[in-house]
Amino acid sequence: MNGNTYVFFGIVGAGKGTQVELLKKLLESADGREVVYVYPGNEFRKLTGSGTYTGGLVKEALDAGKLQPLFLTAWTFSQSLINIKGPESHLIIDAFPRNLEQIPVIESALDFYGRTNVEMIYIEISKDEAKKRMKLRGRSDDTDEGIERRFWEYEHNVLPALKELEKKGYALHTINGEQTVEAVHEDIKKALGL
Repeated sequence: MNGNTYVFFGIVGAGKGTQVELLKKLLESADGREVVYVYPGNEFRKLTGSGTYTGGLVKEALDAGKLQPLFLTAWTFSQSLINIKGPESHLIIDAFPRNLEQIPVIESALDFYGRTNVEMIYIEISKDEAKKRMKLRGRSDDTDEGIERRFWEYEHNVLPALKELEKKGYALHTINGEQTVEAVHEDIKKALGL
């Protein structure tokens, strides 16, 4: 039996990482199948600490709040998929695609691996709530300017990519992220029929 594919969307501070972890644990305990987690951001972080020329350029772009070039994003995305064990593995994709340009990359991967059961989970929170949560984290790049830049990026690049995938027929579940972690998890389970 083929595994499911879940694609997570949500602005910084929406709690995607927490919900991804909860879903991953749920899937693993439900049927013991492999759950492959695809998050290009992790690969970029590894690159920034690599001491390489490419790593330095990636860090510059990250610090400036810019998206990485398509070739590099496609490579980091693919890196996570290459060791997938088989069609029965579940797949969780987080924070990809981040713009319209990246849609052919995800579509060609889903097509290559024969992933037809694809569901998108959009954890929605207001700008004010996102700001509040980011301020609480206290990360060095969570300045007012940095936060505004990420909002702009999200509204002008990520949301259009989400809408385009929905137009192409991928199932979309919008979840209210301004609840407790447990309530959000329960809503995700309900939406996915788990």
